[in-house]
Amino acid sequence: MTAFCPSQKAIVFVGLMGAGKSCVGRRVAARLGLPFVDADAEIESAAGLTISEIFDRYGEQAFRDGERRVVARLLDSPGLVLATGGGAYIDPRTRALIAEKGISVWLRASLDLLVKRTAGRDHRPLLKTGDPRVILQRLMDQRYPVYGHADITVDSQDQPPEVTVDAVLRALQEHKSKTAPPLT
Repeated sequence: MTAFCPSQKAIVFVGLMGAGKSCVGRRVAARLGLPFVDADAEIESAAGLTISEIFDRYGEQAFRDGERRVVARLLDSPGLVLATGGGAYIDPRTRALIAEKGISVWLRASLDLLVKRTAGRDHRPLLKTGDPRVILQRLMDQRYPVYGHADITVDSQDQPPEVTVDAVLRALQEHKSKTAPPLT
């Protein structure tokens, strides 16, 4: 299914680390023939540092400020698919930019799936400070109510990525039909 055509708005994936934003976003972009951009990769490129190094050297607030600037710049390029970092949508200014220039897609995942997908990876600074399950649960409690403001919610499952990609494309098509101006 490739019938969805996002006018001039970006498709912006939001959700916690491990939800599949980059994996699914890359595949959605390919299916729609759109460019894909990973905000974290862009931040690392702009800073010349990894996300972990930015956190270690400058702290989370400096990272979030840079993240907001990078997401704003990326959203100035319409018709792309953007995977954001887990905390990007939590920032009210970033969320407002996404609402103005994009269609937000929350990839919601269970705690067990997030723990499984993030296990053994050391590039997630927020998980380096304690028990990942406890940290992820706390982040879910804090962030899921905010992610709930996204235009579209799709459950990320422990299945092949194409299952989630198909669900996202169906949800985008439904969203388009609900928000399309009436024919006169």
